[in-house]
Amino acid sequence: MTAGVVLGVEEPIGVTEAAQVPQQRGEHLLAAAVRYAEERHWDVFPGTWLEAVGGKERCSCGDADCPLPGAHADRPGWAGRATGSGAAARRMWSRQPRASVLLPTGRTFDALEVPEAAGFLALARMERMDLTLGPVTRTPDRRMLFLVLPGAAAKTAELVRALGWNAGAIDLTGRGEGHYIAAPPTRVGARGAVQWARRPTHTNRWLPDVDELISPLAYACAREAADARAQTS
Repeated sequence: MTAGVVLGVEEPIGVTEAAQVPQQRGEHLLAAAVRYAEERHWDVFPGTWLEAVGGKERCSCGDADCPLPGAHADRPGWAGRATGSGAAARRMWSRQPRASVLLPTGRTFDALEVPEAAGFLALARMERMDLTLGPVTRTPDRRMLFLVLPGAAAKTAELVRALGWNAGAIDLTGRGEGHYIAAPPTRVGARGAVQWARRPTHTNRWLPDVDELISPLAYACAREAADARAQTS
């Protein structure tokens, strides 16, 4: 499939090895934030960033043990700062070009979060089923987030339960109102950058509903959870 000119060419679904991530540069973050606001109509807001301290990179929050260095909200009132204006995004990142690009969930989309191995398994199955898919991110912590229509997070646990599983037990969670995700090319400390497993293109501008994706996602998560239990027993 040929991707639109917005964010390049889609990567193959079956590839699980992370591509080498180049050094994150401020102009890439600013450009990405403006594209998300102007071309996808997603709200964006700047988060923390990485600073060199004693020869090491530390989160701008000042916590030496920050669990998400350079990739989280920098203040409690982050929701009020989120903007869908490209001009406003340009002003915010011009003030701090190294700030991470964060996207609030529960507005133009929710996100279904799963382990990376389950996510790639589900993607392959969805492709065979010819399901309509939205963009999918992939984090350095080996997690994947599937963007779906708003309202998904509130329904996820019940939908998984109806399929015979417990969402918490199979590690399938929804992020909705009051939460956010880090968007590419945000870098999480020395672990690497958030990447697109399935890039935003003109063909996936319309997001799927959670009901369309929950079955293959739950199946993949349940299979991975069962495999993990078998390996430790």
